[in-house]
Amino acid sequence: MYRNLWFLAVVIILGSCKESSKKEQVNLERPIAEVFAEFYEFKKGINPIEATKAGYYEYNDTIANYISDDYILHLKDRYTYFLEELGKYDSTQINAEDYMSLRVMQWDCNVKLEGVMNPMVTVASPIYDLPSFELMPLFQIQSLHLYVAQLAGGTSVQPFKSIEDYNNWLSRLEDYLIFLDTSIAKMKVGMDKGIVLPKVLTLKMLPQVRSFIDVPLEDNLFFKPVLNFPDGISDVDMDILKSNYEDFIQEKLTPKYVELNDFLTNEYLSKCRASSGLLDLPNGKETYKYLIKLHTTTNMSADEIHELGLSEVDRISKEMEAVKNEIGFTGDLKSFFNSLRNKKELMPFSKPEEVIENFNAINDRIAVRIDSLFNLTPKAGFNVRRTEAFREASASAEYVPGSKDGSRAGIFYVPIPDVKAYNMVHDEALFLHEAIPGHHFQLSLQQENNSLPEFLHPESMGVFVEGWALYAESLGKELGIYTDPYQYFGMLSMEMHRAIRLVVDTGIHAKGWSKEKAIQYSLDNEAESEESIIAEIERYMATPGQALSYKMGQLKIRQLRTKAEKALGDNFNIRDFHSQILNSGSLPLVLLEEKIDNWIAQLEM
Repeated sequence: MYRNLWFLAVVIILGSCKESSKKEQVNLERPIAEVFAEFYEFKKGINPIEATKAGYYEYNDTIANYISDDYILHLKDRYTYFLEELGKYDSTQINAEDYMSLRVMQWDCNVKLEGVMNPMVTVASPIYDLPSFELMPLFQIQSLHLYVAQLAGGTSVQPFKSIEDYNNWLSRLEDYLIFLDTSIAKMKVGMDKGIVLPKVLTLKMLPQVRSFIDVPLEDNLFFKPVLNFPDGISDVDMDILKSNYEDFIQEKLTPKYVELNDFLTNEYLSKCRASSGLLDLPNGKETYKYLIKLHTTTNMSADEIHELGLSEVDRISKEMEAVKNEIGFTGDLKSFFNSLRNKKELMPFSKPEEVIENFNAINDRIAVRIDSLFNLTPKAGFNVRRTEAFREASASAEYVPGSKDGSRAGIFYVPIPDVKAYNMVHDEALFLHEAIPGHHFQLSLQQENNSLPEFLHPESMGVFVEGWALYAESLGKELGIYTDPYQYFGMLSMEMHRAIRLVVDTGIHAKGWSKEKAIQYSLDNEAESEESIIAEIERYMATPGQALSYKMGQLKIRQLRTKAEKALGDNFNIRDFHSQILNSGSLPLVLLEEKIDNWIAQLEM
């Protein structure tokens, strides 16, 4: 789960012939590929869990303490260094592909450096590269304590295939304990400075922490790996590992969770704020302005994005009205939402396995049409899997990429907390978003593209990644689905959901909206259940700005497609257009637009 100085001017060094000659000599001594490789080693070092996720297993025994003072100083030093290195090159010295990669790296370093200079923001989260708040390091969603628990069960990206793997995980957990110690210390500083979580988010986090305290050892998620040993480990080694895991859980991990729970319950909770957004925090307005840049790669203001969201909500509402009328529902749109939330025909499942089977059937249906839209398709496979029980209640559907070497397939996680209440109205659109041709296509192709420097292989920029996935939802009719008007309405509902995010995220963090006002706005304009909407609003409260990326990216890709269709007429080829979008990795939107404009111009010649 998981990302700004948009319209960043390209740094071109201009100077005398003597200076140019000197720069060229420097570059000849150091090819740009070496800078890219050094940058990726740096990125893996500051995000070791992401390195594991990408299949670089030399980092499997560590977790970065990304809220420590030393870590933040290290970021400032290295981002500054890399910007100085990139300043030694220009477009006359390297090929066009490398120059595009250089500009992506330059943008990334600039925006991240701006982030770590902000006294309230740290942007190098080791999970999804989402912003974290140094003094608010733990929250109820997309937080390190949740991701570590996800790794602990032995069925995620952390490998458990050898004795070394088992020992690496214990070493990684030792670092995790240090992170939790630092978190408590930072949160205490936050209490003194008035930089604390909304109380409602802390209340949601408490059951997550307690779930690892009052649980029998054999049921503890962190003990699962030693209950499921792979072949090739001797009985003696199994006994040793089992004993080591038992000692670690009982003597170190559980006491740390007890300490964290006591701190949150007895000290932190009473200091938490009643407000929902950033405006009440020191530097809150400036921080949100930065987060908009980080997540949208634009210089748009919160007010501009809010108005754009209102406009999109209005447009999509009109499309929804048309589908409602086609179905024959005579009430207003809000009444139709309520009918969908409770429509038994849309809740047909009695077993979680049936939900998974339905997604696999959608995959089979679009497989026969996928080549009509795409030249590029990934080699990697993927699986649809139910979200783990410990995080299922507050989780959204998500895609986790497979390993770079193909040894681990991608995983499309689906939360099914109550199968009889599971509503399938969004399933076709959800599959297009998370799997094919959404995240699975885009992220797998990015990993498999050997012409890109390795630092562009991981997930990278959310506005591109999520923008592509939301755009992918719109391809359903071209792929032979959305034949059921309810499923097409489900697609509109998901697009509406992302349009609403533009309104409520800016409302909460820039306009002083309460949680209740944001919830009511969502209830009035979409078909999601109230429970789901509450979880979503609380997500926006915890991760300001991130939810803006989906719609902003989708609108840009759709705009570029329309521009290409109009400019090229009969020469427009949708397969080639999609290849142009997908063959350069995750790009800031300004660079993506420049690339597509150049492609159009070449075809017009």
